[in-house]
Amino acid sequence: MLVIALTGGIGSGKTSVAMQLAELGAGVIDADQVAREVVVPGSESFAKIVAAFGAEVLSPEGTLNRPLLRARVFADPAARARLETILHPPIRAVMRQRLAALHTPYAVLVIPLLIETGQTDLADRVLVVDLPEAEQIRRVRERDGMDETSVRRILAAQCDRPARLRAADDILDNSGDPAHLREQTERLHHHYLALAREPSLSAPPSD
Repeated sequence: MLVIALTGGIGSGKTSVAMQLAELGAGVIDADQVAREVVVPGSESFAKIVAAFGAEVLSPEGTLNRPLLRARVFADPAARARLETILHPPIRAVMRQRLAALHTPYAVLVIPLLIETGQTDLADRVLVVDLPEAEQIRRVRERDGMDETSVRRILAAQCDRPARLRAADDILDNSGDPAHLREQTERLHHHYLALAREPSLSAPPSD
């Protein structure tokens, strides 16, 4: 099966593209969704996070306080690395399991930190959703109500735009309106369908 890794910086429009590709028939697996699943109370990853960061990262209901934990790790590179060491192996394992169970023309793995975590080996091609940094900041502030300093802190923890674009096999320009993004996505979908028919892509990438 042809496997596409979909990535992009915060606020770039990854979710919109993933939803459109799913509507067109692609099998979509979202790393952020998997990340939420592997940290439910009672899970091994949940216990490791609490042991590493303390009970202060819990909400009153006993679940992870994700905004608080996110703010903490984006302000501290060592804490972020510690969290990634806990989360990435189980997330990767679950994504591989779900990938093996798909019966769609091609698969899309939505991985926001694809380049930063060196996970391009999971896919045959890398698709980057791109837009200028100033527009990223504007959209994230509008969507999440964050101040500019907080958004820039998250951007600083991600690879820069040139590095992301260098890693791309395919690029979607999301600096325009939704209709333009949709048109590009549909065109790319047909390209992926053609690639998926190539015999060499009959199996997912191996570890």
